[in-house]
Amino acid sequence: MPATVADRTVRLDHLAALSTPTGLFEHALGTAPRVEHGMCVDDVARALVLLARVPSPDARAVTLTRTYLAFVRAAQRPGGRLHNRRSPDGAWLDAPSTDDHWGRAVWALGTAAARLPAGLLALDAHRGATDAMAARSPHPRSTAYAVLGAVELLRVHPHHERATRLLRDARSVLARPRADGRWPWPHARLTYANAVLPEAMLAAGDVLGDEALLADGLLLLGWLVAEQTVDGRLSVVPAGGRGPGDARPGFDQQPIEVAAIAEAAATALRVTRDGAWATVLDRCAAWFEGANDVGVPVRDARTGGGFDGLERTGVNRNQGAESTLAWLACAQLVGTARPRVAW
Repeated sequence: MPATVADRTVRLDHLAALSTPTGLFEHALGTAPRVEHGMCVDDVARALVLLARVPSPDARAVTLTRTYLAFVRAAQRPGGRLHNRRSPDGAWLDAPSTDDHWGRAVWALGTAAARLPAGLLALDAHRGATDAMAARSPHPRSTAYAVLGAVELLRVHPHHERATRLLRDARSVLARPRADGRWPWPHARLTYANAVLPEAMLAAGDVLGDEALLADGLLLLGWLVAEQTVDGRLSVVPAGGRGPGDARPGFDQQPIEVAAIAEAAATALRVTRDGAWATVLDRCAAWFEGANDVGVPVRDARTGGGFDGLERTGVNRNQGAESTLAWLACAQLVGTARPRVAW
C-alpha cells in the first residue's frame, strides 16, 4: 500500500479571512479575527514576504499583495523608521522605530521588489526598501531581518548602494559564535525566531564573499538545528526560551521558531546545495503535521490556518496571523523537497 503523501498546499483561505482592505488582524479567537486587537507591521510584513513568493498568484493573492504592500508603505516615515501597531480604523498607535518590525519590513519590501513581476508594485516596493534602508537598528534580530531584505534586493540589483552598505554595517551587529562547543550560541539563552540570526550571517556572507561570516552562520545554524532535534523530529524552544541544562521538552512551543528554521534551511540549501538542509525543511513542515513532542497537528490543512502554539496537552486552538503565516511559509518553502540524507 503506498505511503500517504502529506498535503502541503499553500491555502490562503484563513489568511484571507483575517485580512481586510486595510491590512491583517493580528489575533484570532478560534478562527474569528479579534478586531479589537488591531494590526501590526510585524505580521503584515511576513504576509507580504509569503505573497511575493507565490509563483502564479490568482486574483485573490494579487489583492492581498496590494493590501499588505500598501500597509507597510503607509507605516514608513522619513529617515527609514516605521510605525508598527495600527488600530482597526487605520490610526497608528506607536512612535516610529527600528525595532523588529523595521527589519521585517525591510525583508518584505526587498523580497517584493525582487520577486514581484516588473511593474508598479515592484517599483513601489523598491522605493520602500531603499527608504527603509536609510535607518539602522541596534537590535540583532531586527538587523538580521533587514539583511535578508537587502540580500533579496542585491540578487536582482547587485549595485544597490544602500543594500550593500546595510550588509557591511550589519557585520558589527550580528554576534559570532562563542568558543564553547557545547553552547556556541552567542547569547546565554535561546529566545524566539533564533534561526534568523545565523541565516542572516550566511546570506550576507554569501553575497559579500565573506567566507568567515558564511562559515559562522553555518556553524550556528547547524548547532541550532541539532539542539532542537530529538529522535528525528523537531523539539523547539518554548515561549519562555531555553538555556543550557533546561528540562525538555519545553512548552508552549511557538510556530514562529519552526518557520524561522525553515527559512534558514532554505537559505542554507540555496547557498551550499547540501541536501541535508532539505531534510531540515521537511522536518519543519512535519512538525506542523504532527511530528512533534505531542504528536498532534499544529495546522488546519483544509484552510491553511496555523494554531497558536504547541502545549503539553495539545494545541492552542486560536489561529492568529503569526502562526498561520508560519505554517504557510513552511509549506511554501518545502515545496516538493524530500529528505535526501540523514541529519
